[in-house]
Amino acid sequence: MAARSGIAHRWSVLPPTGAGGSPVASDGFYAGADLPGTAARMALYAEAAPALALSAISDLSERVDLGGITHLVVASCTGFVAPGIDQRIARTLGLAPTVERLLIGFMGCYAAITALRSARHIVRSDPAARVLVVTVELSTLHLQAVDALEPLLAMLQFGDGAAAALVTADVAGLAIDAPFATTLPESDALIRWDITDRGFAMHLSGEVPARIAAGLNDPDFAQAATGGRDPATIDGWAVHAGGRSILDAVAQAFALPERALAESRAVLNANGNMSSATLMFVLARMFDRPVDRGVALAFGPGLAAEGFGFHSA
Repeated sequence: MAARSGIAHRWSVLPPTGAGGSPVASDGFYAGADLPGTAARMALYAEAAPALALSAISDLSERVDLGGITHLVVASCTGFVAPGIDQRIARTLGLAPTVERLLIGFMGCYAAITALRSARHIVRSDPAARVLVVTVELSTLHLQAVDALEPLLAMLQFGDGAAAALVTADVAGLAIDAPFATTLPESDALIRWDITDRGFAMHLSGEVPARIAAGLNDPDFAQAATGGRDPATIDGWAVHAGGRSILDAVAQAFALPERALAESRAVLNANGNMSSATLMFVLARMFDRPVDRGVALAFGPGLAAEGFGFHSA
């Protein structure tokens, strides 16, 4: 299953053992018959999520001036803590107390769309705004001791990751066009998180790729999932790399050439599915080539499809 996943490497914030071994070794984080409880996992989230987010912000600061931030938008669905990680990030960065913060939680893989869309709305209402957007997910805090195939396959997809972007009215980078959203009827149970005493249990049904494919074969849903754009005219596809079969379903439904989802497949190969951070990684790869008519698209709990158009600024 791992060999067929299209994933060569995934990353985790889980600490190695004292001897440098795996977190699932006999003396690692997941050692013993009773796996760590939700409290222990959330304690690690409170420490690791801000640290990883700050690493992504540091990387961004080497590419663009992050002075004068007016708004901070943070998306994360793999942990809860209060004060929130948005406040912890803002405090460490030394942001002014007047910076407005928005924390987007538990929306899953399409939360990057929500975060960037919210930043776009802020900038459109205040052209002087400088919005720092951060997505950070620590999915490997939620491994479960199960033997059933579907949860094992779900855990096989996910890794940890964080990404950061600056959204302003400046004409640079990628321009975010009109957003769109839709849902597949009678599919809300196919992707979900269940909060348990042993972390968050991810349920990712094996039906998801087929349901997405069937939905995209419906003209009305397909039109909604591309914001009304003709797939033949789209020259930049930033599709959330939820898994190889999901990318295959999108490619087949829209009759896309092999190259169309190259950036998404490259992110899946290098990082796995990082939930909300994944789409940001795909968009980052698209800065290197001109895009006249792009579509960013992600699927998540609901089963919802959300996205926006974009083009090179």
